[in-house]
Amino acid sequence: MVIRVSFLWVDGMALWPFVLVKEAVTDPCLINHERIHLRQQLELGLIIFYIWYFAEYLIRRIQYKNHYRAYRNISFEREAFAHDHNLRYRQQRRWFAFIHYLRAAKPY
Repeated sequence: MVIRVSFLWVDGMALWPFVLVKEAVTDPCLINHERIHLRQQLELGLIIFYIWYFAEYLIRRIQYKNHYRAYRNISFEREAFAHDHNLRYRQQRRWFAFIHYLRAAKPY
């Protein structure tokens, strides 16, 4: 379920079981990106997902010394960005596919 939250500080956010968006009209790729995160959250459970997400962000932040590069290199984000334009990806996605993106972070 997609819910508009006008005061959101980002364009979109996945918070199981909702996709929160800043604008009423959104790009289908943004919705798909956030729905990929919902699948990741389902696989790990919310608490483990958010602990992992934050821990990986901190590691990447130390590694890259830059917020944007750290964010883009979180394994969950790498998977979602790699497939957000493929609207069929979630139907063909394997469980725990984000693990593949832990390896060899890209220098954005």
